[in-house]
Amino acid sequence: MANRLNQLLKQWRASKDTQKWVLATIIETDGSSYRKAGAMMMINDLGQYYGLLSGGCLESDIMLQARRCWDSGRNRIVEYDMREEEDLAWKLGIGCGGMVRILLQPVDNNNHYLQLDNLYGLLEDNQAVEYCQIIDEQLPQNSLTIANPEHQAISKPGMFSQVLKPAPHLAVFGGGVDARPVVAIALQLGWQITLVDPRTSYARDGHFDASVSLVRHAIDSLTQSPWLQQIDMAIIMTHNIKLDAQSLALVQSSSAKYVGMLGPTHRTDRVLELMPMTREQLVKPLANPVGLLLGGELPESIALSMLSEAHAFIEQQDGQSISGILTA
Repeated sequence: MANRLNQLLKQWRASKDTQKWVLATIIETDGSSYRKAGAMMMINDLGQYYGLLSGGCLESDIMLQARRCWDSGRNRIVEYDMREEEDLAWKLGIGCGGMVRILLQPVDNNNHYLQLDNLYGLLEDNQAVEYCQIIDEQLPQNSLTIANPEHQAISKPGMFSQVLKPAPHLAVFGGGVDARPVVAIALQLGWQITLVDPRTSYARDGHFDASVSLVRHAIDSLTQSPWLQQIDMAIIMTHNIKLDAQSLALVQSSSAKYVGMLGPTHRTDRVLELMPMTREQLVKPLANPVGLLLGGELPESIALSMLSEAHAFIEQQDGQSISGILTA
């Protein structure tokens, strides 16, 4: 399962002292590879791993290499090179055609858990962190410092550095039946979710995962809520014009970079009249009608469309076909 780092660390923390663990980090790639430098995976001595460094073809061998870290207590560097026919990568059947270099590090009390406890705490506190790993086969020496999310880490010879950011935070306004696939897919992406709906028959506990933060207060009373300055995206889908107007007004003072609202433009005109505000007066650009043109009428298809647009927006991508097949 390819999880975000905070999810990997959550899995690790639950049994960090009862099982042996190794942190595997891609520190260099050349040519085609499934994951890029910075990708991480947690491995334990029960044969379990969380995260992926390849399409599943490297993981079994990485597991074997990890055992040497537990025996020695030292780092280990392994390289898989599909450019060389004699390399192990060919025997493993890797088809990417590139090179992947991986740093394996034992995680235990003797090396301060590679600072992963502190890293998890900072990510959970919505802090960006620069994480540095010394690239050698000696005892691990990892360090971290709080960083600006826009900071670009620079790796030096013998050191791999990267800026690790909290998982994207999505606020969903409206807890109806069609919000369930939105939340479910967003959770699969590893996003943090805040679900807002003051109506007693909506946003029920049993309908959403326990990790979702449910907010049932009146929307116009939430202006000072701390989470409002932690969200990256907002999707408004209450199916109630008054509640949509309150939600759209609220997110204007939020940290959201992306705001999408379900419904046709003529309905949005009525929402804006209630605020009252014009489109030009909105502080946040409004995606409406919301979503990418993916087709499909089911709630799951609509959820995928909305989340795809939000994902592309925060990743600063254009949402176009990689192969160009859709324009051929």
